[in-house]
Amino acid sequence: MEKFFNKGYIFALIKKNNRLCIMKLQQLRYIVEVLNNNLNVSATAENLFTSQPGISKQVRMLEDELGIQIFGRSGKHLTHVTSAGQEVINIAADILSKVEGIKSVAREYTQPDEGKLRIATTHTQARYALPDVIKGFINKYEKVSLHMYQGTPVQISDAAAKGDADFAIATESLHLYNDLVMLPCYHWNRSIIVRADHPLANKRDITIKDIAQYSLVTYVFGFTGRSELDNAFNNAGCEPKIAFTATDADVIKTYVRLGIGIGVVATMAVDPKIDSDLVTIDASHLFNSSTTKIGFRRGTFLRAYMFDFIERFAPHLNRDLITKAMLLKNNAEIDALFADIELPTR
Repeated sequence: MEKFFNKGYIFALIKKNNRLCIMKLQQLRYIVEVLNNNLNVSATAENLFTSQPGISKQVRMLEDELGIQIFGRSGKHLTHVTSAGQEVINIAADILSKVEGIKSVAREYTQPDEGKLRIATTHTQARYALPDVIKGFINKYEKVSLHMYQGTPVQISDAAAKGDADFAIATESLHLYNDLVMLPCYHWNRSIIVRADHPLANKRDITIKDIAQYSLVTYVFGFTGRSELDNAFNNAGCEPKIAFTATDADVIKTYVRLGIGIGVVATMAVDPKIDSDLVTIDASHLFNSSTTKIGFRRGTFLRAYMFDFIERFAPHLNRDLITKAMLLKNNAEIDALFADIELPTR
């Protein structure tokens, strides 16, 4: 196989059955985006600012060149990705990622302080952990456009995997991020919040069984370390009385104020001034701490400002340590690298 680039976006020539197969980067981008848009060619065309017939034609041309079907069809509609097609798309995604890496290397030398940074995370991180980090970052890198996406762990990992986000910041469902380089940032604990007139407001040495007597207002399952709450109740042989769940700590506090139940939130989400009407009870002895991690796709070329952002968010993650982690094979090896490094607690 001979690889080369030219203005016509020709990516590679592959000798197949004594003839040359010609692939274009444009075609590779189309098949990846068609999959990302759930085989909806119309949506793909809209997102890529092109026409539906144009995408269909290029996909057909690529299939003809390769001599395989990438997508199964029923009439004019795409119904599924073939086994061979999935392998082709996986390689295409990797190629496109490397092309972006080449562009990033060039920009690092031609526009070192310009670019964009896309972060996918949950509301709790965006609202409580990131503001000071982002403020300092923007003040230093005025020409870097910063975009933040909030979502579920599945949405966050999906955005990072597809290249729609440069960094994923998450705590829960870390198995979803196995294909990313995940770096541990900090541990955090939980607090119980109650109204001042609640029976637990003045009680000392609160236990899980004490909490189990009351209705709970807490995070939706899969968000912000919710699994540790469920584990604590299971270990104590108790069943939590979940009255209300939300993805937003501020919403949880609102419903605690309404008397719906007692709240269990990340300690970092409690503001001594804004939440002075509520009684905050440390629950670090009741629930195991959770660890927040920041991740990015393997093979990503990190710009200087990206290294800087990571270190602002987690000061122990200096450039040398990040580079060492990037060379490891999987996240188990990365966890071993950090085994003797004491993480901060928030």
